[in-house]
Formats: sequence, C-alpha cells, structure tokens
Amino acid sequence: MIRRVTLPTLIICLLLAAVSLAVERFPPPDFEGGHELPLTTVPAPRADLYEYVDAAVLLAALSLGAWLVLKKRSRRSIFLLMLFSLAYFGLWRDGCVCSIGAIQNVALSLFDSHYVPPLTVIVFFLLPLFFTVFFGRIFCAAVCPLGAIQDLFLLRPLKVPLWLEQALGLLGYLYLGTAVLFAATGSAFIICQYDPFVAFFRLSGSLNMLILGISFLVICMFVGRAYCRFLCPYGVILRFFSRVSKYHASITPDECIQCRLCEEACPFNAIEKPAQPPASQNRRKGKRLLIFLLVLLPVLTLSSGWLTSKASSAFARMHADVRLADRIWQEENGQAEGTTDASDAFRATGQPAAELYQTAQILKQTFYRGSWVLGIFLGLVIGLKLIQLAVRRHKTEYQTNRMTCVSCGRCFAYCPRERVRRKELETKHTEHGS
Repeated sequence: MIRRVTLPTLIICLLLAAVSLAVERFPPPDFEGGHELPLTTVPAPRADLYEYVDAAVLLAALSLGAWLVLKKRSRRSIFLLMLFSLAYFGLWRDGCVCSIGAIQNVALSLFDSHYVPPLTVIVFFLLPLFFTVFFGRIFCAAVCPLGAIQDLFLLRPLKVPLWLEQALGLLGYLYLGTAVLFAATGSAFIICQYDPFVAFFRLSGSLNMLILGISFLVICMFVGRAYCRFLCPYGVILRFFSRVSKYHASITPDECIQCRLCEEACPFNAIEKPAQPPASQNRRKGKRLLIFLLVLLPVLTLSSGWLTSKASSAFARMHADVRLADRIWQEENGQAEGTTDASDAFRATGQPAAELYQTAQILKQTFYRGSWVLGIFLGLVIGLKLIQLAVRRHKTEYQTNRMTCVSCGRCFAYCPRERVRRKELETKHTEHGS
C-alpha cells in the first residue's frame, strides 16, 4: 500500500538534498613539501582487459534483464540481477563505469574534435539505449547501480501527486541541459562531480557528497527512486527512447480484471488508469485548449531562451579560463587584494593578459549562445508536457506508462491474473516433467 506524500514533506526532503550542492573547494597544492613525483609507467595490460569485461558484463546483464522482464516475468529474479549489478558496477567497479556520466564524454566529443572518448564509454552510452528501443527501460530495471541502491532503501513508499511528479520531473531536463552545456564547453563534468552515491560505492568522499547521498537515501525510503525520477539525466534520454520501444513490460499478458492492485503496488506512478473518451462538449473544450497551447509553444520557448540567457555570465564562470581572466582583471585594477596560485602561475607563463581576456570573451559568447539553446530546450519540454497533459487517450484497462515504467516487475507479483498464469505454467511444467 502506498501512502500519499504531502507537498511540505517532499519539499523539506529535497531541500535536505540540496544542502550539499555547494561547490567543493580543495586546498592548494604543496610545492615545497619535498614530495617527489613517481616515475611514469605503462599501465598494466589488465586495465584494457577490464574494459572488455565491463562491456561484456553490461551486455549479459541487459540481455538477461530483458528475458526476465518480458519472458520469465519474475520480480524475484529481477531483484537478484539488480543486487548483482549493484555489487559489480557499484561496489566492485566503484560506480565509475557509468552510462549516466558517459553523457558528458559524448557531448565533449561532439563539440571538441581533439577529444576521442574511450570505447568503453561509447558502449556504455549506446548499449542501454539500444536495449531501451526494443525492450523498454531494462537498464533502469536491474542494471543501473544508482537505481539499485535506491530500491534497496525503499521501505514505505508514498504516493506523489501526479502534478507534483510532472513538475519535479522537469529538473531532470534542466540537469541534462546544463550538464551537456558544461561538458561541451570543457568547463566541468557536473554529473560525475555531484554523483550522490559514488561516496558509498568508493567508501570515501567529501562531507558534502556524503550528506547529499544520505539525503537522497532518506528520501528514497519514502519516495521510490527519487534521483532516477526527478534528476537523472540519462533517465531523461531513456524515457524518450522507451516511448518508441517495440516490446515493453506489461502488467499482465492476460485480460485485465481492473483490481487496481498494480496501481497500489507501483511506487513510481507508472500505471495509467482506464480512461473513457470525453463527451462531445468536453472534446470541444479540449480542442480549444490544445490550439491555445500550440500557439503558446513558440512564445514559451523564446521566453524561456531569453530568461536563461540572462544566466549565461554565471554559467561562463564554471570555465577555469573565465574565472582566471576575471581574477587577473580584478588584480590589475586594484579590485582584489593579493594574488592566487592560479594568477601567479599564469603570470609565470609570460602570456599577455590581453590574450586571456580575448579567450574569456569568446567563451562568454559561447555560453551566451548555449544558454539560449538550453532555454529553448526547456521551454519546448514544458510546452510539450502541457500539451501531453491536455490530450486524453482512450484506455479500457490498466496499462504501464512506457516513459515512466522502469520495468521493476512489482506489478507482476501483485496481479491476480499473472498468478493464475504462473500456476498454470508450473502445472504444465510439472506434468511434462512427470
């Protein structure tokens, strides 16, 4: 049974998670401590071997997950595969072999011709997408270690109101857009920098990241996979590809008896209720609303682009060259006291400050254009979500939402028709065996 969560409760939990999002600061390097740099050595051959092993394990896990979800339809087996993925990709591989973080490598390679991402990164980025197109969100079901650790902490799931679910889901699109912007400009890999669970996988990390991870796990005790549903940038991409998946997890392959047990069992609001076609009068109102939203869409996208462009200066400061140029200018104009290690290192190179200012200006212009693109993207997402909510589809039975369903298999265990089917299969198997 899933309880409803109040808005203040969820907001408080999310604020706890946001406390630790402050920029991490590291002490300056010690150049006078007598430390000698070790000699450069050739990496051991097993490093390359591990890359192939990781790719092979990913392929095997995705293939097994697809079979468990679509054919065997066993929640227990899916859960066991999830534990294996958590142990291997999370604990054994330190959560570093990550499809989520691969977004940044791919984005950087598209905008920087000098950067070539490792083959493993490409495989981990593309392979889950390929499986999603054909079999739904199998990666989320039992392969992603971030989803697995959240599932383990789900104790008393609360029902998040649909309107709040839709609103918080926009955060994932914002996170994806900003991550691509910062990665494409070579500024930062914020997905890796602020991974909430890597500290648990590596059993180390800063205090801020530990607080962030603990906060998310506390939230996930009551809100199923909060990070996956509201923030995960790779989840945003998977939701899009899952929409066109050829095969997908269904509540039951038999006739639905509308017992509502699947709806109560799903902690992710992924079960769609039956819906009757609207009356003629309501249908006319719906058409007028749809026309209004279509006319509003370009206005919304342009307005969002303009508003986001106002934050381009703040975005640009994520790049080290822009921050350095600002610091040098402040020191030269008497607006900053003393110097920093970075400014001293720059002056030691003998490079003219004018060249640095020119580089920073080019970067600021790049961020300005990128902010416009980010804003238009967000406005388009908001507009399309409003249109989606305005369109009512006729459904005669309970169905899984292809975009939000993570194929966890919980509905399999609760569906009475599924239980009857499994008993019949077990009976036939027993008779055949005897």
